Amino acid sequence: MVIAKYGTVSCLWLPFVMVTLCCMFEKGEVFGQTTADKPNIVFILADDYGYNDIGYHAIKHNSSMKTPFLDSLALAGVKLENYYVQPICTPSRSQLMSGKYQIHTGLQHLVITPPQPNGLGLDNIILPQQLKHCGYSTYMVGKWHLGFYKTEYLPWNRGFDYYYGYLTGGEDYYTKYRCFGKLCGYDMTSLKGPTNETYGEYSAHLFARKTEEVIKAHDKTHPMFLYVALQSVHSPMEVPESYAKPFSWIKNKNRRIHGGMILAMDEAVKNITNSLKSAGMWDNTLLIFSTDNGGQVFAGGNNWPLRGNKVTLWEGGIRGVGFVHGSMLKVPNPNTKPNTALIHISDWLPTILSAAKCPLISGSQQLDGFDQWDTIQKYTPSKRSEILHNIDPLNRVPIPDPHSMFVRKGFNTLIKAAIRMGDWKLITGNPGFEKWVEPPELKNEISDEVLTTDYENDKNLPSKTVHLFNIAKDPYERNELSQQHPDIVDILLTRLAAYNQTAVPVRYPAEDPRCDPKLHGGFWQPWEN
Repeated sequence: MVIAKYGTVSCLWLPFVMVTLCCMFEKGEVFGQTTADKPNIVFILADDYGYNDIGYHAIKHNSSMKTPFLDSLALAGVKLENYYVQPICTPSRSQLMSGKYQIHTGLQHLVITPPQPNGLGLDNIILPQQLKHCGYSTYMVGKWHLGFYKTEYLPWNRGFDYYYGYLTGGEDYYTKYRCFGKLCGYDMTSLKGPTNETYGEYSAHLFARKTEEVIKAHDKTHPMFLYVALQSVHSPMEVPESYAKPFSWIKNKNRRIHGGMILAMDEAVKNITNSLKSAGMWDNTLLIFSTDNGGQVFAGGNNWPLRGNKVTLWEGGIRGVGFVHGSMLKVPNPNTKPNTALIHISDWLPTILSAAKCPLISGSQQLDGFDQWDTIQKYTPSKRSEILHNIDPLNRVPIPDPHSMFVRKGFNTLIKAAIRMGDWKLITGNPGFEKWVEPPELKNEISDEVLTTDYENDKNLPSKTVHLFNIAKDPYERNELSQQHPDIVDILLTRLAAYNQTAVPVRYPAEDPRCDPKLHGGFWQPWEN
């Protein structure tokens, strides 16, 4: 049976049998399930949160970052220790929401910039739309960054019943002001339109407060999907002084402030959790915590001992912090057994639908993600053996006359791309900033100037365009093996070529001057009708 893909189907126009099925579907009672059987789903996404910046990694890898509450949730849940995200904001968010690789949505290249008439394609039936068809009430607080140039791309037109947050990729934590080049405006909006009522309120406090309001107002006769996309800990480096004070001994200014920003985020998650408990919803809530990409070392973040930085395809850019917490998890002894199954951010859509006992809308889209619900809660083997980290045809090593010497097994190795298959990982093109950055507080000698000078020089052409690593044996990517294993290189290049044949054209349009906030009351808002 195929049920309509969009909106609410009017029962008046259907025969009696279809009337019954339709109305059951609207109430979340399809396939013998009622809304009472479904867990609340809370997904908290941190921004630019480095691998070495959560407490349970920091203790192990000589970092001084503190996350007591996040640690307590992770230790009582399932820590995902072979978990991958995308290296930058929009691609991770698009894969979370669509369950599809970015080569299949056209968002292979960089992020959506504020002046671009761009967005995650409307042909994708995204996670909140899927869950609404199973009776969920859907809410979003925080950063969207999936396009807003037309009103149909706004969150409340993509399946969310409620939205309060910002539409671009970053802003001032207090003023909510965002500049992109010479274009400047405020960025805070809701279903009622743009607003300046929260001017001066620190972002982590604001989003926790708005989330608490949502929880208190929620009608508990329906299950809740709540997506909290925090601004923390993305630049600019801003936090109330009281949070930075415990890190006053750290000489590096960005790192000191970064510690405070992490502490404020930890408190925000605690307040959200306490609100769920006060509302009597916690025992039936599945909470998922994830970063969107690796930490930005130029802005205080840290991925040690992993190699690389945000934006890169090294492990430091794509191996993510993630854990799952909930009373419904069937974990025998979580405190001593992290989950090391291979899991990717594109897996969340089918995994959440499985946990919610919610079938994928019939014929809605071909997914690249896998249902990992049993893998998470029962520690069964992962359903995936490989991850396409990306293929970005617009990012290639600028060699003037490459001829065909860089095409191997049907794939141009000048193109920035990466794939993981089993224990092996292949990177082609220029993978970006390639250093290993120790936590600045480890020696506590590095000034801001030295850190910036030493680690920002990642624009040099790479000495080679093919890198091969055995990630299982060498998670820190110190032993490059392409010369020793040309057969493995050829297998992975063949896979990249096969994926490339399925890619849709890149969506990366030119900037549109009609976006200027001056033309829209001083706010970043849709500009096309």
